[in-house]
Amino acid sequence: MTITHPLARTYLKPTSESIIFACKGVLSMAMALYIALYFNLDKPYWAVVSAVFLQIRPEGGMVVEKTVSQISGTLIGGIYGMLVLSYLHGAPVPAMAALAGWLGINAGLSAMVRRVNFIYFFAMACVTPCIIVLLTMVDPQAVSSLTVFDIAQARITEIIVGSLCAMTVSMLVWPRRVHTELKSQSRIAINQTMDYLVLELDPNGSHEARHERIDAILESLAALNDDASAVTYEGPFGPGRSRAATVIGNKILSLVAVIQIFGRLQRNHTAVITPKLSKLLDSLRRDLQHIALSDNSERCYELAQKQRRSLLKSAREQEALTPLEARLIQTAQHMVAELVLVLRAYNALTNNQYSLLKAPQQRPYRDPLIGLATGFRTFMVFSIGAFLWLYTGSPAAVMLMILPVIYSIMFARLSAALVKSALKKMLVGVAIAIPVAIFYALNLLAQSSGDFAILILVLAGPYFLGLMAIADRATLPYGMGFCIPFTILVQPSNDMRLPFSVDYTLSNAMAILLGVTLLYWTFKVITGPGVALLQTRLLAATRRDLKRLVGRKAPEHWFNARMGDRLLRLASFEQGVLSDARVITDLGLTGLNLGHTSIRFRPFVQSLTSIDMSAVLKEWQYALADAYIDAAKGRNTSRFEKACDKVMVTLQQNQLSAHQLKMIEGVFERLTLTFQRTAQMMRDKRLSSK
Repeated sequence: MTITHPLARTYLKPTSESIIFACKGVLSMAMALYIALYFNLDKPYWAVVSAVFLQIRPEGGMVVEKTVSQISGTLIGGIYGMLVLSYLHGAPVPAMAALAGWLGINAGLSAMVRRVNFIYFFAMACVTPCIIVLLTMVDPQAVSSLTVFDIAQARITEIIVGSLCAMTVSMLVWPRRVHTELKSQSRIAINQTMDYLVLELDPNGSHEARHERIDAILESLAALNDDASAVTYEGPFGPGRSRAATVIGNKILSLVAVIQIFGRLQRNHTAVITPKLSKLLDSLRRDLQHIALSDNSERCYELAQKQRRSLLKSAREQEALTPLEARLIQTAQHMVAELVLVLRAYNALTNNQYSLLKAPQQRPYRDPLIGLATGFRTFMVFSIGAFLWLYTGSPAAVMLMILPVIYSIMFARLSAALVKSALKKMLVGVAIAIPVAIFYALNLLAQSSGDFAILILVLAGPYFLGLMAIADRATLPYGMGFCIPFTILVQPSNDMRLPFSVDYTLSNAMAILLGVTLLYWTFKVITGPGVALLQTRLLAATRRDLKRLVGRKAPEHWFNARMGDRLLRLASFEQGVLSDARVITDLGLTGLNLGHTSIRFRPFVQSLTSIDMSAVLKEWQYALADAYIDAAKGRNTSRFEKACDKVMVTLQQNQLSAHQLKMIEGVFERLTLTFQRTAQMMRDKRLSSK
């Protein structure tokens, strides 16, 4: 029998990884709770909540990086919480306003980073002052200038204890390492790229299949970038593995950029494909297929070098080549050279070899509009909860201001469709956690002797099942929706009189349900900038980077690092759209290709002459960037053609050889075809949308 629902599959057909993950999670929570109870901390359940958050991606380096981020955010948030309590503990409204402003700023900044572990920093900087201030102001009579530091210290200690316990268990009990996952991610990304290269060179390849491949590649590169950051914490080989992984990701983008030329020429300009070019493309496709099918890295390296020698031989036949043929053979040489670097970097990664190869990691795309939308959404969620608390005075309303804030920041990086799905799953987890906490955990604990062993025996089962759900990405929202509310409802501590009170626990349960529901509708109402506006801004950012390539050191690495996240966002906006309408992703890939073409073209032209061509080539580069946007709007690109003519006139005055002029003409011819195709594609899209 085939089990299709991921939650049923998690429990009916559990994997060994999920069981080990759940065992480690229960152990880390038990350790955090024991230490918090031993030192008689006021609210030890926050140590358990902190340990839950670190269970996501439990590999050694990933947990260390997450722990550092979580503790740093906790300390900064704790300092701010102390300041608010010191000056505003007797004035609830200004205190809530100060917290709301702080949350909005940090949530907006969290949208400016891409790595999940760095988002944890901002999430903890937000939630720590909320825990310190809100849980204290519920009983303002107990607060004085003398007790502020003790209160803040207790909350910070609880969170840090949970973080350190989760990290310790992760490093010592059934340890998993990021470098194992990094090798797997690298192999997957390379195989996906090889499949994509072969598909681009296949005249019968479908548009839909190509976009499925490119979506998978971009997602793999994002995961590879996250893992490359965390692996630096794993021993002396960590930094070298990180460099090798970033080179793989960087050069894969270079391969994706270059292959666009051959694929689009075959599909859209068959008239320019001469028999010689057709033979070249067939040979290239065969070798790439062999590399894709081979599981021997040395064999792959030999095939790449063989193709490189073949292209060098073809390039020597200068007189028999047309301008376009000469240029495309040179482009193929560059592509194979990039492939060789990918294979070398993968060999260094898998064999722990020292390598001088290095490249910058992907830079997140930072759009102030996205930051403003994220900050305003978090601000509104907190403000609604604060209003209800100030109006009703109910301690349960505090939960409206804590959990939704955490989830608002954690989900802000996801697309609207994924957020909607995740919050629905989380509501299911909350709905299950409430009866389990009330009728199972609290019911049994109320009848127990209060021993720690009994406490762990009662709580271990629900936590184990919840952590099994967290172990799988498809069921992670169910697990998070269960574990954290379950902990907050049970509130394990040395004094459990409050959670044993049914009305108190039910009030908290309703507040948690209302908070997650409120967050769901806030995400639906405050959606942020529209897709069309964001796409326009992403393309405009690409034009700016095309202009900034002039005079840039290591321009290829710089451009790839900036384009990776940008392409992922463009592709994510269009996922699920009909394949023949995915023109925005094509525009992003065109921008990537134009950047790589110009990076190689300008130094090549300057090397052909002794005169300074920098001013002419800068004007040409700017015209190229403007032509990119003109073509994206369906307009003609006459200014770019004039800039090309100016370069040709300048070079002809310097008595270049016929072969050299032929190469430059080939570049201009290929770029003109690209802009014509892009402009026509956008005009067709405009007509079809009417």
